[in-house]
Amino acid sequence: MKTYVAVTDQRWYQFLAARPYLTEANFWMPGGGPAVFGAVAPGESFLFKTHRPHNRLVGGGFLSDYRQLPLETAWERFGEANGVASLEEMRAAIGQYRRRALDPYENPVIGCAMLRDTAFFELADLRPTSAEFAGNLVRGKSFEIGRQPDSTVEEAFRRLLDVSPSGLTPMDLAYVDERAMFGSPRLYTPRLGQRSFAAVIESAYGGRCAITGAKIRPALQAAHIRPVAQAGQHRVDNGLLLRADVHIMFDRGYLGVHPSTHGLQVSSRLRQDFGNGDEFYLREGEPIAVPTKPVERPNTEFLEWHLDEVFHG
Repeated sequence: MKTYVAVTDQRWYQFLAARPYLTEANFWMPGGGPAVFGAVAPGESFLFKTHRPHNRLVGGGFLSDYRQLPLETAWERFGEANGVASLEEMRAAIGQYRRRALDPYENPVIGCAMLRDTAFFELADLRPTSAEFAGNLVRGKSFEIGRQPDSTVEEAFRRLLDVSPSGLTPMDLAYVDERAMFGSPRLYTPRLGQRSFAAVIESAYGGRCAITGAKIRPALQAAHIRPVAQAGQHRVDNGLLLRADVHIMFDRGYLGVHPSTHGLQVSSRLRQDFGNGDEFYLREGEPIAVPTKPVERPNTEFLEWHLDEVFHG
């Protein structure tokens, strides 16, 4: 099991620590970040260390997912959970790191480590040793949990478990890690935070409605196949990116998706109740668009649940 210690400035962590109601955070990387973040896996922990000379471990969370997102998308999905008060402040901060001011409407791609169950330590007294964290490291470093139980990093990890709203225990995390190493990718799909869910679904579906292909971003919504209120989870394989009106029809059972072929299912009730729906009847049976990565595609069990419990057959 790994944890990642990310270097941040005091302003970012103090802004979030002053807002304990924000239990998600976007740890953004102003230069765009790597295309793939492999330091830790989704579900593993992510700790925050301030720059020198403060140099303290001050809190952490659990990685929901990592994506490269346009700045404005990151702001729309996370808002103040980006660690700033406004889009303008975020644009200015990115400009400072990039050493040039961004244009007012510039929308650069940034790296986004999306975190859930974030928490901060009341006493930021954990100073890592130079052996743990060299002074010339400016981004971060991953650590194997359990190898140095007396280290400040492992103390910070234990403290995170104590104060995090997740309710996770070391035993839970060991079980998650074992499934990640040896289980099927379908079985191991860590849950996302609510804010992360929307961002990840939009990214996985390429910013297009899975059914209509519409790509007008303000009209697109991340839909749950099995709603959270019905024992569903914020998971990428429990989501579809849908145009707002299509989302409503899916939630009300007028539309469904075949579990194995991903063919669009259209209820006869759509025509009976409203006297129209030709746009969807013309697409009936055609496969919807699904993510490229198999692990991100709609879960068969969730689609079956929707057809059995919601869809008007």
